[in-house]
Amino acid sequence: MSIIPLAERIRPKNLKDYLSQSHLVGKKGTLRNHILNGTIPSLILWGPPGTGKTTLAEIIAIESKRPFYTLSAINSGVKDIREVIEKAKSAGGMFTQKNPILFIDEIHRFSKSQQDSLLAAVERGWITLIGATTENPSFEVIPALLSRCQVYVLDAFAKADLIQLLERAIAIDVELKKKNISLKETNALLRISGGDARKLLNVFELVVNAHDGSKIIIDDELVYSQVQSNPSRYDKSGEQHYDIISAFIKSIRGSDPNAAVYWLARMIEGGEDLKFIARRLLILASEDIGNANPTALIMANNCFQAVTTIGYPESRIILSQCAIYLATSIKSNASYTAIGKAQQLVKQTGDLPVPLGLRNAPSKLMTELGYGENYKYAHDSPGNFAFNDFLPVEISGSILFEPGDNPRENSQRDFLIKRWKKHYNYERSKE
Repeated sequence: MSIIPLAERIRPKNLKDYLSQSHLVGKKGTLRNHILNGTIPSLILWGPPGTGKTTLAEIIAIESKRPFYTLSAINSGVKDIREVIEKAKSAGGMFTQKNPILFIDEIHRFSKSQQDSLLAAVERGWITLIGATTENPSFEVIPALLSRCQVYVLDAFAKADLIQLLERAIAIDVELKKKNISLKETNALLRISGGDARKLLNVFELVVNAHDGSKIIIDDELVYSQVQSNPSRYDKSGEQHYDIISAFIKSIRGSDPNAAVYWLARMIEGGEDLKFIARRLLILASEDIGNANPTALIMANNCFQAVTTIGYPESRIILSQCAIYLATSIKSNASYTAIGKAQQLVKQTGDLPVPLGLRNAPSKLMTELGYGENYKYAHDSPGNFAFNDFLPVEISGSILFEPGDNPRENSQRDFLIKRWKKHYNYERSKE
C-alpha cells in the first residue's frame, strides 16, 4: 500500500490527460493556446476545492518548459517570497518567454503586505505569477496585483468528469491495478465528493483499502458503510456565504418556498449564524413585502426574537416557518423604493427650509414671524383630514411613495386619491 495519496499518484502531467475545464484548456479553451505557445500571462486560478488548480499550474510549467517554484500562503511570509523571487531572477531573463513560474496556493490568505511584495517581480517580468484561490479575487487580491493578472475561473467537476476520473484511476494506478475493482454504483461517491475531485479520489481509496476481499464491488452501500458523514462545504466568511444568502433572499423574493427552504438548509448544515439568517428575513419582510402584508414584518421580528431565545436545533423550524410565510406572501417594494427616492431628492435639492406653517412656535417672536401660521389641525376637520402642503415649496407635489398593485396597497391608493387628488396624481401614476 502506497503512502502517497491516490490523487497525487495519478495527477496528470500534460493537457491530454487533464480532465474537465474544457472552457479553459479544451480545443477552443481561452488558456490552451497560451500554454501551447508558451506565452503565459500572470494569472489567478479561481475555483472550488479539488477542481485542478494546482495540477493546471504544474502542467503550464511543464508544457511551457519553465522553471517552477511553489509557495503556500498558509506557511510562507514576505521573506520566503523574496528568496524565491531572487532564485527566479537568476533562473530566467527579464521579459523573456522563459520567465520562471511562481505558483502560490491559497493566495487569498496572503496579507496586503505579502501581496505587495509580489508587485515589482510581476511588473518587471522576473516571474510569471500563478495564484490559486477558492475565494473571489475581487475581494481577496489587492487591486494593484489583480490588475496585473488575468483571472480564469475553474468549475466544479461535472458528474461525467468525476466518473471518468474514477475509471482512469482504476486503469492506470499501479496500486489499484493489483486489485479486482468493479465500479457498480457511483451515486454515493459523487454525493460525498460534491464536485471535489481530490475528495472523490481520497474517499474512493479509503473504501478500496478498507476491503479485504479478492474482488471489490464498489456500490453505494459499501461507500456509505465506510464514510459516515458528508460535512457541507460552506465558508461562513467567504464568497459562498454571500452567494447562498443571496440565493436564499432571491428565492423568497421570487415566491419560491421550495428553493427558500433548500438554501436555508444549506446554510444551517454549513453552520451559518442563525441570527444572521433571521436578520436577513427581517430586512426582507420590509424591503420586499412591506405594506402589502404588514404582518410579514411582525412575523420576521418574532422569528428573530425566537431564534435569539431558543437557539439550535429547534430554531431551524421557526426559520423554516418564517421563510415559507415570506416566500408565499404577496410582495411589494414600495416602501423601499419610496425612501430611496426621498434620499435621492434630498441629495439633489439640499437642505430646503421647512414651510412656515409646519414650524413650531414656542415663543411670541416666532408667532410674529409666521411660524405655524395657517396650519390646519387634522382632528378639527371632517374625517380627521385637513389639507396642508407638507413638503417644501420647491418640491411641492413630488410623489415618492407609489403603492404596489395588490389588495392592501390598492386600498392605500384609494385612501390617498380621496384625500390628495388635487395635489398628488396617484390615479395617473398607477397607470
